[in-house]
Amino acid sequence: MKLQKGDCLNAACFILISLSLLFNSCGGSLNKDKSTGLIGAGSSFVYPLFSTMFSKYHDQYGVQINYQSIGSGGGVLQLTNKTIDFGASDAPVNPEQEKNLKVPVLHIPVCIGATVISYNIPGITDTLNFSGEVLADIFLGKIKNWNDPSLRKDNPGASLPDLMITVAHRSDGSGTSFIFTDYLTKVSREWKEKAGKGTAVNWPAGLGGKGNEGVAGLIKNSPGSIGYIELSYALENKMGVARIKNLSGKYIAPTIGSIAAAADIELPADAKASITQTPAPDGYPVSSFSWALIYKEQKYKGRSKENANELLRLLWWCTHEGQRFNEPLHYAPLHGQALKVTEKILKSATYDGQPVAGLINN
Repeated sequence: MKLQKGDCLNAACFILISLSLLFNSCGGSLNKDKSTGLIGAGSSFVYPLFSTMFSKYHDQYGVQINYQSIGSGGGVLQLTNKTIDFGASDAPVNPEQEKNLKVPVLHIPVCIGATVISYNIPGITDTLNFSGEVLADIFLGKIKNWNDPSLRKDNPGASLPDLMITVAHRSDGSGTSFIFTDYLTKVSREWKEKAGKGTAVNWPAGLGGKGNEGVAGLIKNSPGSIGYIELSYALENKMGVARIKNLSGKYIAPTIGSIAAAADIELPADAKASITQTPAPDGYPVSSFSWALIYKEQKYKGRSKENANELLRLLWWCTHEGQRFNEPLHYAPLHGQALKVTEKILKSATYDGQPVAGLINN
């Protein structure tokens, strides 16, 4: 029987439709997302790194991760309310937060970052040096002029002008503020007594800006200003940063090497260590871990074993293979003692009392 042109077209259409149905029945795409998605929230400090890591992980494994950059405190609150799979914070969970959480939470280091000092002094292009005591006095409002003798002592070769200092700080709660104020409490008794440390404090002096963008804007637009921001943000916006005097008496610039060195110390088993004012001889003194936070017991509020498995696989990948993304984004990768402690913490997670460690791709 001779087929007509219309018959051939109909046959071709039938074949195409059949192939389409078969393709859809197999998932509609060779790269279909897994049904198990993960939700995280917290630190804005680590957001640039997480954005890259989670995009690459999705490309490799098809797992969708939705991370909300809402600040460290917000991440802890959402984890407490059990509305997310993991939180992220630049400050360890404090006693009050632990009380609200009620059950053990694991702190998993994902990177080492730095808070840096940036300034805007007309005519000054050289990198300035600051001791901890001088920085504390500036943010306390005690040192008010750039030609103050204390600043000239730190910078004997600089022509510091007779210019009023304008302090810029965060107006919102942030992990960046926690890192900086944690450092200031270690170098100044007066700061510790008057302001203390926290994601938000009562600043004794200066103007507040929301987010790193707000503080950076204040610095750029206010001659004579000084403020603190994340290293990655400063470098991406081509803002100069200062050298800070460390515990060994050296003025240290914030580099990947000096930030990594800050964490090259003996760490507690739970990794809840402050590394500001590090004893490491070549360490940058305003460095900090950023942690992912998860419940030690993963069977809660109807969570499936599949969810627990996927979460632990993600975090193992972030702390191992994913570390290659740290340095290009100006975070120091985990290594040595920090990585060993991190692995033990991940392997301590359980589901219904049984270790999840065997499910990690190690």
